[in-house]
Amino acid sequence: MKDKIKGISSALPILKQEYRINSRLQWNQSCLLRSNLGSIFAFHRRKGEMLQKRLRLHPFHLLQWRRTLAMRYPCSGDCHLLAEGGGQLANPKLPASPCHPHDAVPSAGTLATPPPRPISLPDSPSSSSVILGYRWITKFLALVFYAILLMPGFLQVGYYYFFSSQVRRSIVYGDQPRNRLDLYLPTDCNGSKPVVAFVTGGAWIIGYKAWGSLLGRRLAERGILVACIDYRNFPQGTISDMVKDASEGISFVCNNIASYGGNPDRIYLMGQSAGAHIASCALVHQAIKESGEGDGTSWSVSQLNAYFGLSGGYNMLNLVDHFHRRGLYRSIFLSIMEGEQSLRHFSPEIVVRNLSAKFGVPPLPPMILYHGTGDYSIPSDASTNFGEALKSIGVQAKVVLYDGKTHTDLFLQHGWIILFYLLVHKIRSKAYWVVFPAV
Repeated sequence: MKDKIKGISSALPILKQEYRINSRLQWNQSCLLRSNLGSIFAFHRRKGEMLQKRLRLHPFHLLQWRRTLAMRYPCSGDCHLLAEGGGQLANPKLPASPCHPHDAVPSAGTLATPPPRPISLPDSPSSSSVILGYRWITKFLALVFYAILLMPGFLQVGYYYFFSSQVRRSIVYGDQPRNRLDLYLPTDCNGSKPVVAFVTGGAWIIGYKAWGSLLGRRLAERGILVACIDYRNFPQGTISDMVKDASEGISFVCNNIASYGGNPDRIYLMGQSAGAHIASCALVHQAIKESGEGDGTSWSVSQLNAYFGLSGGYNMLNLVDHFHRRGLYRSIFLSIMEGEQSLRHFSPEIVVRNLSAKFGVPPLPPMILYHGTGDYSIPSDASTNFGEALKSIGVQAKVVLYDGKTHTDLFLQHGWIILFYLLVHKIRSKAYWVVFPAV
């Protein structure tokens, strides 16, 4: 028994030494892990600086990104400095082993890998952020200056819209909200005048009848009566509500314009941008009703002499991705169009081809489509493809492209207004379809 006790007591120093060696090995492994974590943080720090240079991230966003890394790679000791964003991630004297605090802390020379390099967080915005802020400020000031230059014209048109005796504002044509229209009466009241029913644009969200005040004023000065039709916008209504409102507005014009001095035999339909899409949908759906499908009608396609579309989109399936890239996101656009399953129903280009297969040549009036080749909001191919679809089923159609013109150039410049004045008086001439008047 004494021999056993003596053997155990003599083995205790050896076991203690082995225990300390094992503890020291475990500590070296933990130090190696800490060093590797430091290398990971140093790598991601350099990666973050590269991202900051490429994407011009603000230092605050870079700090948030580093905090995410700290949560992804948790560690003990001084790594909390990285998550808090203060100072540097240095490698001070390592703490004692959490398992065995009595063990001596090894020196840096005994570590398997060198300590990580310090990570410094920026305390002030980088030069790229300053340059980016400067560019935004200069662009904002340029926009303000441009708005100041346009202000006299806006005030002039606004004064005409609210105070002119030639403008009849907010005439009710239906029982739904925003079922109103504005009439711009010619100064010369002798005889009945040709009529233009105009549906304004606005990306199906910000459309308003007052956007047509410049058009109404210019055409009224040339003896043409203009009716600017308002309609419900999203989210107050979806595309079916907009088409229904436009159809009721056209019906009101066709059936009541004679009491305001208009000629019911010389009515023309016009739409711009989203308004061109809505007006063409109303026109095509009315043709479907007259072909035997749908409910009774309150107006007829034959009452319109022609349709004029400015910078419109007519195939929604082809424009979903384009609008998404331009900022009208897919989820919002599909909500406006009542889901992806309704895109075909509200794409006039697709509907007219189906009309031809069912009923032959649909009873559509002559259709003239204007578009600028420099239009980035809606590509000019939209009008070109719709014109080809109309011609393929026997409808008189004309596509007029203006080189370099943008989405709003056709609406704001005066040349096409004078051209439209000529068209209103020459549309019935067969020679019109042979020689098209130039701007």
